[in-house]
Formats: sequence, C-alpha cells, structure tokens
Amino acid sequence: MKYDVVIIGSGLGGLLCGNILSREGFSVCIIEKNHKPGGSLQTFGRKACLFNTGLNYTESLNDGQVLNQYFRYFGLLGKLKLQKLNEDGFDIISIRGQKYKLAMNHRRYADTLLEYFPHEKAGISQYLEKIKNICQANSLYTFSNEYSNIFEFSSLGIGAASFIASVIKNQRLQQVIAGNNILYAGHENKTPLFIHAIINNSFIDSAWRIKDGSHNLVKILTDNILQQGGKLFTGIKAEKFIIEKNKIQFVKLSDEALIEGKYFISNTHPEQILNMTDARNISNMFNRRIRSLEDTMGIFTLYLVFKKNTFPYLNYNFYHYNQENVWIAGNYDPALWPQHYVFMVTATSKSETYAESASVLTYMDFNELRKWENTETGKRGEEYEEFKRQKAEKLLAEIEIQFPGIRSCVEAYYTSTPLTWRDYTGTRAGSAYGILKDFNRPLESIILPKTKISNLFLTGQNINVHGILGVTISSVLTCAEIIDLRYLLNKISSV
Repeated sequence: MKYDVVIIGSGLGGLLCGNILSREGFSVCIIEKNHKPGGSLQTFGRKACLFNTGLNYTESLNDGQVLNQYFRYFGLLGKLKLQKLNEDGFDIISIRGQKYKLAMNHRRYADTLLEYFPHEKAGISQYLEKIKNICQANSLYTFSNEYSNIFEFSSLGIGAASFIASVIKNQRLQQVIAGNNILYAGHENKTPLFIHAIINNSFIDSAWRIKDGSHNLVKILTDNILQQGGKLFTGIKAEKFIIEKNKIQFVKLSDEALIEGKYFISNTHPEQILNMTDARNISNMFNRRIRSLEDTMGIFTLYLVFKKNTFPYLNYNFYHYNQENVWIAGNYDPALWPQHYVFMVTATSKSETYAESASVLTYMDFNELRKWENTETGKRGEEYEEFKRQKAEKLLAEIEIQFPGIRSCVEAYYTSTPLTWRDYTGTRAGSAYGILKDFNRPLESIILPKTKISNLFLTGQNINVHGILGVTISSVLTCAEIIDLRYLLNKISSV
C-alpha cells in the first residue's frame, strides 16, 4: 500500500492534518492503534449517558473569532451542535469558598473582575492588553498575509505566573486570573506566558460546549477524509519506520504489513518516534533532549451519572481550590489530595434544565500508580479498583461541600486515572497535555514540526500549544512543511 501522506495517530492533530492534505489532493492514510479514532476526543457511554474523555469545552467560536474560522474551513460549523456558556460567567473560580466569575469578552471580563477588585483597573487592563497582543502577533491566529512565526518569542521566556504578579497587585486576583490553569496543566515556575495567553485570551473571547459528545467532531473530520479518498486503519499499531538515506520509505505495522509513503506525520508523543527509529537516524542531542523533557501532570477523572431530573444543568464550569495557590501542578501534595477540582456538566440535546451527567477532574501524580504501571486497562486487579473507589469517594465528599445534596442525585459513578490516559493516548505517565513547556528553557521544550528525517513531521498537543485551538494551529504549521503557509492561510480565511 502506498500513500502520499501516512499519519500515525488519529487524535485531533492527525485528523486535522488529514483533512487539510486530503483537500489539497494528497492521498492520506491514518493509522490508529485503538479501535476507535479520535484520541482524547473520544466519548464513552454509561447508563445511556455520554461522557467526553478530553474535550469538555472549547473557545472562540463567535463569528469572526479564530476557531470559528478554522471550524468553518473544516466544515464543522452547522454540523456540530454548540452550546454557548454564560457570557457573564463561563467559568467560576472558587478559592476557599469565595467565588469569582470570569466573563466573556475583554470589556465584560474586566468589568466583572472590577466588581470584586475595584482598585485593580490598571492591572487588569495591562493584563488583557498583553495577552491580546501576544495572540495578534501570531499569523496563524489572525490569518495575516504578513507571516510571523507561530511564537511571540519574547513571551516564551516569561513566566505566566510572574507576569500576572507583575501587573496585578492583589494576590487573590492573581490567583483568580490563573484559576482555570488546568486547561494547560499550568506550572507556577515553568509555564510560559505565551501558553497562558493563547488559551486564556481565546476563552475570554467566547466559551462553548459541544452538545451530544465530542465524538461528533471526530466523525465529521473522519468522514471528510474518507470522502476525499483517504483511508483509516484502526486497531493496528505502527511499530517501526524503515529508513533509507535519511528518508522514511515504509512504516511497519503490528501485523507485519508495510505502508509506503512520501511524507509521514506523527501525532504521538515525540518519544514514540525515538522508539520507532534506529538510533543512527536520530541525533544523540535530539534523543537526549526529548527523553529529558518533563511532561505535564496527569488527571484523575470522576464521571457522574445523575438520577433523572435531579441535578440542574449548569451552563458554566466550576473550579474549586482548597488552598490559596491555584498553581497545583507545581505544588502537588498527595497528602492534601484533592487540592482542587473542576466540575463540568455534559451538554446534551435532551434538556437544558437538568444535567444527565458531569465530569470532575483533578490532578494525580503518576507515582501514586507505580505498582500498577505494568498492567493494562481492565486487568489491574481489585486493589486498583479499591484505590479508585477510595479516591472517588473522597472527591465526591469535597464536591458535596460546594454542591450540598449532590450525592443524593448520583445514580452511579465511574473513574479514570493517568494510567487510563497512558494506555489510550500513548503519553508518558498518562500526561494530560504531553510535554510541559518551560519558560526557563523555551527553545528546548518547544518542539517544532520539522525533524532531521527529511520526510517526517510532528503534530498534536506535544507540538507548540495545548487545547483544541492550539492543536489546530499546530496542525496548520505541520502541513505548512508540505504546502505553502501563506497559500494555506488564504484558503482558510477565505471560506
């Protein structure tokens, strides 16, 4: 079998690259080790309820906003059912029981925070201006013909937490502004301002949920590729690249089949590339660099099924902290678990009055799971199941404090740990967002799509920026190694 482009992994990055390149006439093949495509966009069902595994809400989908334009190009608008979150408070940040709303659009966001912190007008203004300017400097955000690098380099070497503290005097407001940092597994002493800005500014523009499951996004993107003549192989693993003269000729699959390609794109963790490639084809420096990079922390998720018509549909996300410092990933203490959680109900077409299910996310260190690291999903034993039950009950007790009576509304619950993420997404130690970007070593922790192997390119959440918008931008940058970037941006912006 021979294709123009062979893509390893059908997560969002792989599907978007497949869409772009198949539209441009390339024959595309996607190889997925799991039995369903989509990576962390997959959904699963329990007791007739759908749960999203990764994409719980998204951003910038108003007309004229950045992700709206990308969705328009990919043929997603009009096909997906979207639920806009509350404009006066799409996120609520709760710190030791004190609650603060984060509102949509810069003016309302500022005015709402000023109700809580009336003396911080200048600081809030400086903060919003800075994150907007960082986004506007990126041509993949603005679709400008004046190409600029995806990175606004000056902000890569600045810490998000330290910048916020430099313009905001009130320490509680500093924490509120960073209160949804689990969206990028924010680290107080490592996360660059660039990462924070791209994500926060986009959600301030507008925040949305996809109704009836994120798998609908996967289906549309997959159908687009198949309609263009592309192929999708699931339940089979890409195991080894066969390279001649610094160029991949074939990828060998777990069933011994060989697939030939002109270009290869990996939507996996970069370390997987090292494992699929002979050492002589990768420089020792790159090898050491990738293996030395830290990954973002993993997540424990509690999936709640509600008894019918018992728990209200909440058109916002609720972030709660039991401590003053919201940068948990860099200050994780298993003895204090859970130090925080984010509570998000699932949007469905069934009702906008009552919720049928919800997901609750909190960090979990992989070291707490070491005794089961050599096991597989569904085969970890009763001790592991008891560990998860104890964690679930402890987390549910914390949620009950902020939502009195919620336990009586719960019909059943289910759980996942970083081990689950590791098995399904292939990230080291079940990392939520892959490689941790570090402003202390910005050029080392930012991975560009081009590799030393002439026809191998990288994409996905490990490359550049996390989240649905970040992965979308990264996918365009990856495809720009094959198609002219200005041409591509013109096509996307003109739809």
